Amino acid sequence: MKLRPASIAVNGLLALGAALTLFPLLWMLSVSLMPIGSANSFPPPLLPLHPTLDNYRTLFERADLGRFLFNSLLVSTGITLGSLACNLLAGYAFAKLRFAGRERLFGLLLAALVIPSQVAMMPLFLLARLLGIVNSYAGVILPSLASIYGIYLVRQFARAIPDELLEAARIDGASEWRIFRSVALPLLRPIILTLAVLTFLTAWNDFMWPLIVLTGKDHYTLPIALASLAREHNQDIELMMAGSMVTVLPVLLLFLGLQRYYIDGLLLGSVKG
Repeated sequence: MKLRPASIAVNGLLALGAALTLFPLLWMLSVSLMPIGSANSFPPPLLPLHPTLDNYRTLFERADLGRFLFNSLLVSTGITLGSLACNLLAGYAFAKLRFAGRERLFGLLLAALVIPSQVAMMPLFLLARLLGIVNSYAGVILPSLASIYGIYLVRQFARAIPDELLEAARIDGASEWRIFRSVALPLLRPIILTLAVLTFLTAWNDFMWPLIVLTGKDHYTLPIALASLAREHNQDIELMMAGSMVTVLPVLLLFLGLQRYYIDGLLLGSVKG
């Protein structure tokens, strides 16, 4: 099969874009394996001459990075599970249940999307302090239990569920909870996986809100711990790159493992909505 010049040019540009995108990540991995001080030379080396895992050992033994990794896993998992429950219930209700003011209420939710999240951080912090959940896991998890975008995503996908299927279940005497659990949830599986990946990635990478609400080091998540570590070891580039790899690698592996379901769910939602 003969390739056309246009096809070669497009594939070449895509390959170049992929290389430029992957280079910082690969260089970060390379520097994390270098001995302390190796990356300060000019020009900086691309590959470690004497690869070592001392930087990772230092992070887990002296900087207690294992504790921060556990905090991030706990917070991200809690936010993901809670957000799935709230967004699925609300999205399904807006799509398939009839109640007064449904469309107006959903319109107000969509209008709230244009408000920057930073605007709500001050009143949200004051509310968290009033509830006594500042500097706790609950202070990070509870405000993230529902998102307008997640509700919108589930609603758009759930609208494609045939009404006849739900009506048949009602005629058979099934309750609304039974219909949601046994009929709707299996059909919502693609969007559940998509929303789970999206929510976990967002929670894992969140920096601003945990920085505001967590005042004690024991509850720090990885992004905050890494920023704190950078202030103490701003000259130790290799140590910082090792910490960045520990932060990036779990979510990167998660996304690569579930990217097919994630993309399929987004495409199905856009087509069916």
